[in-house]
Amino acid sequence: MDHRETPWLSVVIPVLNEAEGIGALLEQLAPLRERGAELILVDGGSSDGTREIAAGWVDRLLQRGRGRARQMNAGAAVARGEVLWFLHGDSRIPEEADEHIREALSRRAWGRFDVRLSGEQPMLRVVERAMNLRSCLTGIATGDQGMFLGREDFQSLGGFPAIELMEDIALSKRLKRALGRPACVRTPLITSSRRWETRGILRTVLLMWWLRLAYALGVKPARLARWYR
Repeated sequence: MDHRETPWLSVVIPVLNEAEGIGALLEQLAPLRERGAELILVDGGSSDGTREIAAGWVDRLLQRGRGRARQMNAGAAVARGEVLWFLHGDSRIPEEADEHIREALSRRAWGRFDVRLSGEQPMLRVVERAMNLRSCLTGIATGDQGMFLGREDFQSLGGFPAIELMEDIALSKRLKRALGRPACVRTPLITSSRRWETRGILRTVLLMWWLRLAYALGVKPARLARWYR
């Protein structure tokens, strides 16, 4: 992208040791970059060569302390686009994802994508459908769903709260109160199912339910992060 031009979209990608898959994501994002999107990768201290792989594919490469909220806020602080799209490093995007975002923002002030889990186990189809349905019903989005919104709105709401877990839920609640419900893009992002497959699908679902309930009951995010790990 020509840095003399002002991008309309800034894609902010927080990463930590994503060497295995970050190249494939950035290759998918290359056509968006050619169409005027800005790519900002914020590394949380990778030791596997993630930064070296990404260096030639992005417009800005930052290094910050570990923590997605900290990393995403750092990326947003240097972003020049009028729209911010927060995308996890293990995601895979649909073709014309930028056009989906344009269309969604013509209807609502912010939005997110449906998600599809990468694995083939039938139970993962149940999990992803439940995630998408819950999100549409509640108006709350998660980081896996690629949240997007105007940069000025993000700044006016203070960005992601500086907490160790549930920063996406917290920001979603602020956005819902201030701007209304999100646009739900039904064309899905694909996100890695590794945590479900590594920990066990049912166990992971129950853990996430428990963490959300505990968060709603006022348990501090730092304690939730320890439980999650």
